[in-house]
Amino acid sequence: MYAIIETGGKQIKVTEGQEIYIEKVNADVEETVNFDKVLFVGGDDVKVGAPYVEGASVDAKVEKQGRQKKITVFKYKPKKNYSRKQGHRQPYTKLVIDKINL
Repeated sequence: MYAIIETGGKQIKVTEGQEIYIEKVNADVEETVNFDKVLFVGGDDVKVGAPYVEGASVDAKVEKQGRQKKITVFKYKPKKNYSRKQGHRQPYTKLVIDKINL
């Protein structure tokens, strides 16, 4: 069985036991997070939401909070003495999907 959930403005296909990386969620490590914005549940019994499946949810356990590798943002205009250098590290949350509830 699998489900498509919406979190952080993105749609992610998940199955039980899967490890996923998503946009940062305000939760502590080893805490359980519940996602109720389920768009689709697939498997033997298919349910499609309009826009969400009623009564469906996905439970996940927070395994890690972290930040991705640093990227460099560099802006430059030739012959105009303009250059800007900036770095960015995007925060993320690593989850393990425990259960898909119908």
